[in-house]
Amino acid sequence: MRSMTGCGNGRIRKDGWEVTAEIRTVNHRFLDISLRLPRNLVFLEQTIRNGIGARIRRGHADVFLTVRNTETSAVQAEADFDLAAHYLRIAAELAEKTGTENDMTVSRVLRMEGVTSVTEREMDQEKVAALCAEAVDVAMDQVVAMREKEGENLRDDLDTHLKEAAALREKILARAPGVVADYREKLETRLKAMGAEGIDPQRLAQEVAITADRCAIDEELSRLLSHIRQMETYLDAKEEIGKKMDFLIQEMNREANTIGSKASDAEIAQHVVDLKSEIEKLREQIQNVE
Repeated sequence: MRSMTGCGNGRIRKDGWEVTAEIRTVNHRFLDISLRLPRNLVFLEQTIRNGIGARIRRGHADVFLTVRNTETSAVQAEADFDLAAHYLRIAAELAEKTGTENDMTVSRVLRMEGVTSVTEREMDQEKVAALCAEAVDVAMDQVVAMREKEGENLRDDLDTHLKEAAALREKILARAPGVVADYREKLETRLKAMGAEGIDPQRLAQEVAITADRCAIDEELSRLLSHIRQMETYLDAKEEIGKKMDFLIQEMNREANTIGSKASDAEIAQHVVDLKSEIEKLREQIQNVE
């Protein structure tokens, strides 16, 4: 079992390039990848998506990528000498006509617009894409390891709540036969209090049978147990099981609601409240299962 929460960093420095990938994942119904790439790195988008999609199936992933050229020869600076000379000549003429000191220096000229230009070595897209894939893979190793660790904690917590749900189901099962017996006793007491003499046993039995049929929760309890057992088998599954568990938890909640509405008994009603509380705790945790 894996959680959908994880983070990882990968850095590859090779062949004059440094690629850094930072990936963070949280829960999401599907695999949703959000990339933040500079315009000149858009060609890496599919490489990144393939690298992440090969390792995880669900979750929202935020991806931050930087690519830096580490070679000193990669950057070349050039100067427009004619334009620089023009700036110097204008400065000299201005100083002469205004009678002020000419404080134009070479460093100031270099900062003038258009005097200098910096160009970088053209990016080798194939090489950078390969380094990017490697950096993403390193980051995803950390993401997956964290998701698996979080998954272990999720499994233990889910197991605890499933055991509690199963125990509450057993309490309801043990109490269910007493509901009809209590109803029969209360009905007889009520009829006697009303002064009804010579109660027809057949009519009484028929009334009790109707109530027993209306309050029967055997099928719901049987399905609830089946859902709990199925959930337990998913705890040790290696594949994606979050969606399946989410469906089962909806079915468990449906059975609990039906039991609560059919069994008109205070003790069972309290057990159902506790059962629904456990189911809600399970639902919250399952939202983060891959």
